[in-house]
Amino acid sequence: MSTNVYQMVTDRIINELEKGQIPWKKPWSGVNTGAFNRISKKPYSLLNQMILGKSGEWATFKQWADLGGKIRKGEKSSIIVFWKILESEEKDESGETVKKSIPLLKCINVFHISQVDGVEPLKTECLTELEPIEAAEKVKANYQTRENIRILEVVGNDAFYSPSWDYIQVPSKKQYIDISEYYSTLFHEMTHSTGHKTRLDRLSTSAGIAAFGSENYSKEELIAEIGSACILNTLGIETPNSFKNSAAYIQNWLQVLKNDNHFIISAASKAEKAVQYIMRAQEA
Repeated sequence: MSTNVYQMVTDRIINELEKGQIPWKKPWSGVNTGAFNRISKKPYSLLNQMILGKSGEWATFKQWADLGGKIRKGEKSSIIVFWKILESEEKDESGETVKKSIPLLKCINVFHISQVDGVEPLKTECLTELEPIEAAEKVKANYQTRENIRILEVVGNDAFYSPSWDYIQVPSKKQYIDISEYYSTLFHEMTHSTGHKTRLDRLSTSAGIAAFGSENYSKEELIAEIGSACILNTLGIETPNSFKNSAAYIQNWLQVLKNDNHFIISAASKAEKAVQYIMRAQEA
């Protein structure tokens, strides 16, 4: 890939940022899988999923009542459990007062929406089949084979790279309206994966993996998004929406870095190395 591509993409990103605030939109639609709370929309823990044994919407008696629902006569509740930490103070052997944290297992009664009248189920997002892009799939397949890295595509709400287990997870293509946004997400996580200690060794710091929200974490997000934008541009599958969303994502992390555009220049040079590493798989 020509170095001019990196300079061009970086210049365009800075130009876009200089236009002012750009709203970022998550490129995939959210889905609720398993058992989840109707109010918070958050899935229950794996333990509670097993206890409940039924997927779908759950809530307490009061939560259903607040929504205008009424538990049908004769319906029995199920329970979910959670740990509550109680703080206490005790004196140790030397007479000093020490604080102790005591975990206490608590339970709450909940009802499934099938036991409730007067409340309509949440509308589920319609998942559509999108046609894969051959050139992008080739980049993915070659990198996956060459680096022996797992790339999981699942119906869900999370996109991430796990350095500890060296695998990538992205939401299913069915959750996107624009297939380019799927590849933007995928290439973002692939760029992260180049930082593994067995590759470009970029993710490790003297204090270990960079903490979420830290300066190093923010810089890594810039690297990953610029890398993704460069791959999309090179493959000719960038769209106006995908580019604007990348700029908006970069803008969010730049705010953590006090809106200093110089960080983009620094990140672009590392993104270039990452993308060259990914695209090198095309020749393998």
